[in-house]
Amino acid sequence: MITYSHEKYIREAIEGVLMQECDFVVELIIANDCSPDQTDTVIQNILENHPRASLIKYIKHEKNIGMMPNFIFALQQCKGEYIALCEGDDYWTDPLKLQKQIDFLEMNPDYVLSCHDTKVINAGGELIKNSKLPIEWQRDFTEYELLRGACIMPLTMCFRNVIGFPEEFYNVKNGDTFLISLLGAYGKAKFEREIMSSAYREHLGGVWSMIPDFNRLLAQKITYFNMFRYYNKIKILNNPNRYYLGHYQQSCHFLVKSYFSSRELLKGFQVYCEFVLECIKIKDYKRGYFFTKKMIIGK
Repeated sequence: MITYSHEKYIREAIEGVLMQECDFVVELIIANDCSPDQTDTVIQNILENHPRASLIKYIKHEKNIGMMPNFIFALQQCKGEYIALCEGDDYWTDPLKLQKQIDFLEMNPDYVLSCHDTKVINAGGELIKNSKLPIEWQRDFTEYELLRGACIMPLTMCFRNVIGFPEEFYNVKNGDTFLISLLGAYGKAKFEREIMSSAYREHLGGVWSMIPDFNRLLAQKITYFNMFRYYNKIKILNNPNRYYLGHYQQSCHFLVKSYFSSRELLKGFQVYCEFVLECIKIKDYKRGYFFTKKMIIGK
């Protein structure tokens, strides 16, 4: 559980984990990225008063290190056989969530990940919609689909603690996308319909849910570029390197158009040059040519 400025929500997130009914030992790792509000005070109160506080390993960084470094730090503290995720502004609602997911994974070694749906709520906890996932994503996923970054909500995931983190992982903005893809090298994903929906919160302080479209594009560009770089240097079956190069190209295309429409021509030209130079490095001259043509004639 990573947290930053979640004083209004962190108690609910922690209690959703501590209420889990399991026949195995659970450790809740909380990494607080030097929150400037009262998040630490709320956590300290839980540590002092909750009957299951001994399950918590709490780390408060002395200075802010950023979301992705904190996410990686928290993952690296996990010593258990399985890892589950829940950020400090979300929460779980099913007390048997972990038991159901671990039972399935224990019985099915060809699966690396268990997941489920989640409802969407606002800052005040009011229901926005009953399901975050479109119906076509409410299903199991193959290894191939995971490698291509299947649509899975992080707070619903429980997965085997099997992966390491390549250098490119430290540079991305969408860590969950890369994480899901890396897990695809180890097995399939099971969608658990019988798990009661958890709660994904959309609010003004949300890291992803409320950021402007342009910033999302920028984050996706950086993420897809690093995923392409990673898969381009390793040799695996069904290598998705060209798939992520295509997504990187699409992000660059929309970014260039956005910069040009706002008359920030230099920034747009820089994004264009970055992509074309990458095509030259990998000797994909055809892709660089068609990207250039698309930029010139807009098709």
